[in-house]
Amino acid sequence: MNHRNGFNPLSRTAAHQRAMSRNMVTSLFRYERITTTKAKALEVRKAAEKLITRSKVDSVHNRRQAARFIADAAVLAKLFTDIGPRMKERNGGYTRVLKLGFRQGDAADLVILELVDYKLDTSKADKKEDKAKKEKPAETKAAKTGAPVKDKGAAKEKTSGKKAASDKASAQDGNTKKDADGKTGAKKTSAKKDVKAADGKKAKGE
Repeated sequence: MNHRNGFNPLSRTAAHQRAMSRNMVTSLFRYERITTTKAKALEVRKAAEKLITRSKVDSVHNRRQAARFIADAAVLAKLFTDIGPRMKERNGGYTRVLKLGFRQGDAADLVILELVDYKLDTSKADKKEDKAKKEKPAETKAAKTGAPVKDKGAAKEKTSGKKAASDKASAQDGNTKKDADGKTGAKKTSAKKDVKAADGKKAKGE
């Protein structure tokens, strides 16, 4: 039975459980959506909804009471200036719990705890869709005209192949020049030797 059990200690000491709930409530108000286990979400939900009820009336007393639970000044200001006014027309049920399934490893029941009026940011998904739409017309045009679609990787490979071929050609030209220079040098040295030999013969004849 679960009678007369006001909260779930979550197999933690009182200090650990209190610190964990404070941190998770702060994260919930900062991001307005967190993923956690079902047991933790139900405990965090209790504290979060009490604080939201206090934030409907922006007074010094309510801010001090909330500051005992939320240490981050920016999150505390957001609670009283943004979240509280948004929930003013509601009489409760400020959060919702969405089931995600079971966690791999320990089979814990995972859920999403979020504010009721949370709006999912779809700007990144829209950007990806726009990029995909821009790429598709280019492919369709190439298919209609029969022209091959340009591949950046293939172009890079072609340019690198051309550079390698030019490097080889320049290296071969350098080798041929060196060979020609060596041959001309050998011819010059042999001609000098012949001239010296002829001069020696003339000197002996005289």
